[in-house]
This record gives sequence, structure tokens and C-alpha cells, in this order.
Amino acid sequence: MKINIIAFGKLTDIVGKDSFALEGITDTNQLKALILQTHPALADMSYLVAVNKKVVSENTALSEGTEVALLPPFSGG
Repeated sequence: MKINIIAFGKLTDIVGKDSFALEGITDTNQLKALILQTHPALADMSYLVAVNKKVVSENTALSEGTEVALLPPFSGG
């Protein structure tokens, strides 16, 4: 099962690319744990997770071809 991940802003600098794919990930908690393991600098950052263009705050199931976006904090005015 392949999940597509897109990173934005400072998160791109930390993960080293703006998009990548992971396999064997079944939910957003597992995804976050793996990303923190491979990129510990993210532990000090707050970021949002969007699944198929919808921001999620709870653990969300992922399936083949799901697109997950890692979004840095927004500021506006």
C-alpha cells in the first residue's frame, strides 16, 4: 500500500524534498511516528496533517493512493 506525502514550507527543508511515497502505513499516527523517527527535527515543530485535502486532527485511516500533506503553521492578517 503506497501513500503519497507532500511537504510544504519549512517542512520541505527538514525532510529534504517536497514529495515522497511510503509503503505499509495504515494510519496517520503510524505515519507521524515514522516521520519523526526519520526526521527528529520535526519533533520541535508544529504542523498540520491533511488527508486528501482535508485537515485532520484525529488518527485517520490511510489507504492505497491516499495523499497526505504536511502543512506548516499558517499566519495571516
